[in-house]
Amino acid sequence: MTDAIADRPALTSRSRRPRGAVAESLDVLRTVGAGLAAAVAIQTVLFQPFTIPSSSMKPGLVTGDYLVVSKFAYGWSRASLPMNPPLSDGRLFGRTARRGDVVVFRLPRDPQATWIKRIIGLPGDRVQVRGGVVYVNDAALARQPLGLTVDPDQPELAVRRHRETQGAHSYVTYDAFQGGEGDDTDVFVVPEGQYFVMGDNRDNSLDSRWPADSGVGLLPAENIVGRAEIVIASWNPGAGLFRPWTWFDVRPGRFLLPIS
Repeated sequence: MTDAIADRPALTSRSRRPRGAVAESLDVLRTVGAGLAAAVAIQTVLFQPFTIPSSSMKPGLVTGDYLVVSKFAYGWSRASLPMNPPLSDGRLFGRTARRGDVVVFRLPRDPQATWIKRIIGLPGDRVQVRGGVVYVNDAALARQPLGLTVDPDQPELAVRRHRETQGAHSYVTYDAFQGGEGDDTDVFVVPEGQYFVMGDNRDNSLDSRWPADSGVGLLPAENIVGRAEIVIASWNPGAGLFRPWTWFDVRPGRFLLPIS
């Protein structure tokens, strides 16, 4: 007895029905959709790129730097998600930031705006600036003078540089004016669930030294998007995505720089 399958006509390439344009279009859409979903998942859960828009973190970070932020460093909150959806406060798997960490966060008065500053005071700390020197719990942050330099964005302006140290973090700050508006402050007591942040460009940073209606105020922990980890690349002022002739106007010395 012969196998019944042997009596069936063989399926050849000629007998296959060609795929229609609709089916192929659906395949393309599925592929694109899967890629977009993966990109959104990575940016929501793991890493997200940001561009530095201002000079408040000079000299460590400058306008045009393109950096990567780790979203999982302190756990996740609504600030970690696109468009800052109206979810409950708090952080999932939340962890406390360390003094000296550079963080990207949603501005309390305008959650659609993302800013970047350095953590100076943790919950429970007492923070004060006296004569341009930062004190945390009545102890001055370790600071070493590095002399004068010229601000690259304002060649007519000479600024004093200091190397400041907090724990594992060592970074350089700019101080343009003695007796500036933010050089002497009241004592700030940082409440639970909030942080005191400052920019490294001390005379050009609206940070926790200013109230929330003009600066940052005290930063709620749930507003933190993540920790800034590395500068991937940097473009000179004037470069832009929609100006292709500027795409190669880069700063070669600012590629793959860890953020201290």
